[in-house]
Amino acid sequence: MVAYRQFLDAAGEKYPPHCGRASYHTHPARSALGNARHMIAIHQATIQDLDRLAPLFDSYRQFYGQKSDPEGAREFLLERFRHSESIIFIASRDGEAIGFTQLYPSFSSIAMEPLHVLSDLFVATEARKLGAARSLLKSAVEFARSVGSRQLMLQTATTNVAAQALYESAGWQRDMAFYVYEFTSAS
Repeated sequence: MVAYRQFLDAAGEKYPPHCGRASYHTHPARSALGNARHMIAIHQATIQDLDRLAPLFDSYRQFYGQKSDPEGAREFLLERFRHSESIIFIASRDGEAIGFTQLYPSFSSIAMEPLHVLSDLFVATEARKLGAARSLLKSAVEFARSVGSRQLMLQTATTNVAAQALYESAGWQRDMAFYVYEFTSAS
């Protein structure tokens, strides 16, 4: 895994707080495949988006080598909504959900300030190169700033070169100071 950080300037622009309400942004995105412009709408997901979001989440898991489990994907997201454990943004084009990002709140003990972990970022294969991933990243940063987070953190596979290029072009810094370790407990 490669770790990235996006430090947020606390003195920077102020954004309206989302407070759990859906907020809508529309970002015109120029396709890398041509000159056509596509309107990508980003909104903060609510439980009403669950049925549109679950298939994307299942596809995301498959991208990382997991077996398809639509029912498990839906149940996992439903629990996040029920317990207000994550913030999810959905990208749509022509009313169709094409991508999402999911943030988990956390804290920096050293800085004694909140931060968010950008755990998931996914755009459906057929909708890539339209600017949806960049728009989702932008919405994540705006949200984190609006709630006073010190930073956003994420990890990506060392083989996911396309994602690494996106993060770096969007101002994310690759973490060169810390190693990431994982421990899997026995079930």
